[in-house]
Order: sequence, then C-alpha cells, then structure tokens
Amino acid sequence: MHIVFAASECTPWAKTGGLADVVGALPHALAKLGHKVEVFLPYYRQVAKQVPGAPVVLQSVTIPFEYYNRFVRILDGGKTEGVQYYFIDSPEMFDRESFYATPSGDYADNAERFGLFSRAVIEATKVLGVPDIFHVHDWQAAMISVYLRSTYYFDPVFRKVPTVLSIHNAGYQGWFPPQTMQKLLLPWDMFTLDKLEQFDNVNFLKGGIVYADAITTVSRTYAEEIKTAEFGSGLEDTLQKRSADLTGILNGVDYEEWDPSNDPLIAAHYSPEDLSGKKECRRDLLHAFGFHGVSEDTAVIGIVSRFATQKGFDFIAQVADELVKENVAIVALGTGEAYYEHLLTGLAERYPEKMRVRVAYNNMLAHKIEAGADLFLMPSRYEPCGLNQIYSLKYGTIPVVRATGGLQDTIDEQADGGGNGFKFWGYSAWAMLDAIKRALALFQDKEKWTAMMQRGMVQDFSWDGPAKEYVKVYERAIMNRS
Repeated sequence: MHIVFAASECTPWAKTGGLADVVGALPHALAKLGHKVEVFLPYYRQVAKQVPGAPVVLQSVTIPFEYYNRFVRILDGGKTEGVQYYFIDSPEMFDRESFYATPSGDYADNAERFGLFSRAVIEATKVLGVPDIFHVHDWQAAMISVYLRSTYYFDPVFRKVPTVLSIHNAGYQGWFPPQTMQKLLLPWDMFTLDKLEQFDNVNFLKGGIVYADAITTVSRTYAEEIKTAEFGSGLEDTLQKRSADLTGILNGVDYEEWDPSNDPLIAAHYSPEDLSGKKECRRDLLHAFGFHGVSEDTAVIGIVSRFATQKGFDFIAQVADELVKENVAIVALGTGEAYYEHLLTGLAERYPEKMRVRVAYNNMLAHKIEAGADLFLMPSRYEPCGLNQIYSLKYGTIPVVRATGGLQDTIDEQADGGGNGFKFWGYSAWAMLDAIKRALALFQDKEKWTAMMQRGMVQDFSWDGPAKEYVKVYERAIMNRS
C-alpha cells in the first residue's frame, strides 16, 4: 500500500506537541510492515536550519489563489528507516519565526498558508506518485480531504483516492472568516452548516471531518468523549453524524528513546528483573533538584507538563497546602501559563523541603524525572492520548491520573493494589488528593508496590499494534471509496 502523510509537524524537525511524535513514529512502523510511506511537511525556517540546501525534486508547483498564483518547490527531505520525506518550500509562507503564531496571536494568513500546503501536497503527488490513501493530520492538513472532494472532484487521478483524518486535539480547529472560501477558490455551496461553516466562519477541521473517508483519534475513550458537548468543542454533532467512521487508536511510544534499560540520559539502567538502578536514578533526581536527606519512605512525586488549566494545575493549586502535609517530595518541570508558573515557583519557595520547580523545557531532566520519581502526577482535565503516563509505566514510576481520554485507556486501578496505577474520576481537586493518598498508602507496602511497578514495565505500548490498526482503517477506506 502507498500511503502519503501530510502534517504540520514531525519529529525531529518541527514539534510543538504530540502530533509531531505520531507523524515521526507511525510512518516508520508502517514501513516495517512493508508499506510505501511518504511524509510531507512545510519547509519552516526551523526545518531549513536542520536540513539546509535540501535537493529540489520539483522546481515549480503552481498553487492558484483568487487574484494571483503562488509557486512552491518540493524538496527532498531524504529517506529514513524506509520512509521518504518531502518538504513544501514557500519562503513567504513558511520562512517565519514560529509555526503558527507570534506572541501577539495567530498569523493572519494561516488559512492561506495551510490551504497552500494542502494543495501543494496534492499537486506534488500527481508527479511523484499518486498514493492509495492520504493520511492527513489536524486542521492544518484537513483541507486535503475538502479539496479532493471539491476542486479535484473531476480529476480522474484522485477520484478513488480516499483520505483518513486524524484528530489529535479537537480543541484546535482552524477558524477563519467567510471570505476564506473565495481566497482558497472553494465553492460557496460548501459554506453551509452541514459542511464547512460554523458560527459564520470557515472551520478547517469541520471540513475535514465532513469530507474524510475515515476519521481517527488518539485513544478509544477520546473518540467517545469528542462526541459530547464537554469535549467536542462545538464539533460534537458533526462527529456524531460520522460516528460509524470514527475510530480511536491509542498512540504508541518510541521505546528506542524511552526505555530505562538503555536510556543514556539517566544515572543508571534497570529493568523489571533488576530494579536496583532505579534507586540510583532516584538519588540522582533528588540531587538534580537540590533535595538533601530525603528518606526512602518518602514518595517522590514527579510532574513533567505544560503548566496550564487543561493539565489540571488548578487542582494542584487548590490542594497544594494539604498535599505538602503528606510524606512526599515533589519535583515539577515545565513551562506554560504565567499564572501557574508563578504559583508553582511560589509554592516551592514556601515549602522548599517539600517541593522544587524548574520552569524550563529540558529533555534530560524529563528523563531523570521519569526514571527517578516513585509517582507521576497527571491530573489532566482532558487528555486525548497522553504519553508521559506510558513513559512512566515503562520506567516503573506509578501514574496517578484523571480518568479521561488516553489516561483512562492506559491506567488500570484495582482495589486490591493490582493494576498499574491510580486514577480519579470527576472534576475535583479533592478526588485527585484522595487518589494520591491511596498511592502513598500502597507505597509503604514495598512488595505490592514492586509488583505494580513490574506490571507496568512489561506492558507493550509500542507502535507495532497501532500500526496494524491503522492499516485496517486504510483498507476499509479504500474499499469504501472504490
């Protein structure tokens, strides 16, 4: 099968979140299964710095707009682990400081930028090879689904080529003013409530949902959640109509980077059979955050996150004074909303013997926290998939999570101390605190605690299983379109 991925982010070149990790890893897993996979990505300034002078494979591709044409080049990003990468080069569109926005707000021409990206991918494949299926990601590439069923409807080359749209976070949709229809040369009869229009705006993600042959999202629970008003961000009715074509497939993780048996960024290696190295990692973590004399009976709670309400930091703020009364040492790493950055650093100043905070993005420290903490706290209000709880399982660091999205799907709490972690339901800081207390109680029973650690460490959340599930989605979409 020939599969073309189109996305606005992909590791190692361009990343703001989990989308980049998926587009960086899933194609490799599909290639291992014997499929031909190509990935298209904008040639951002940040990408150009990493891949300067990428060879040109198509010198000029014409992308028409309302009153003018733009011309883009297609660059060869090389082939890695069986996956071919291409970059869409349009300096006036992508040679900018950031991917989507400045500190003062989104780029005003984002509709034009990612409309151009979508059409350029389609046009490039007419020359480089028409795929069996397009796999497009989030609102930035969702317009490929729309274009194929409108502007390219009568093109015999694409008539039977389906699209699969993956929604990584339904909260980000790509809203633009009505005149966007004209700018992108889209027919006005698509600007209706049952197609692209929402609240008198063009909604790119909605268009993708309406016109894609199949829709996926990043966990089974999130696939159900986004069909409700609480999580659907206004698209719940549209998603309910496409319910039969919506599949939740849990993201995999890259165990080549996240595995305590060979992680080069941690103080000592360890495995489910030999956990002795984790004690050294714990000592190293406490030293890195400036803790001294922490007892072995004190549970080290780790946090690696964006500091934001969505990640549940309002819960932490509400019960922090109670939490620090417990026998804990808390280490937190991340950046985010200024309010929570100040709040957390303030708590660390008030309770230096209990809490330390590092406001930064630091990959090495993130690995140290996963390896050295006893508990990992992830109280997200919503979490489409989540990766850190899966990393934590691999590192024998017991997750405490809110039962939402991928957190619900990956963490199993059992009353007898079985399962692989702890979780709380509802929208309550006190429910979170109660879950932490349950974890702290079990922490004192070293035999049961070790057994829980080992259960989590041997679970397999690699990309092998999800890749096979995606192939089934592709095959179904191809069959329905033929």
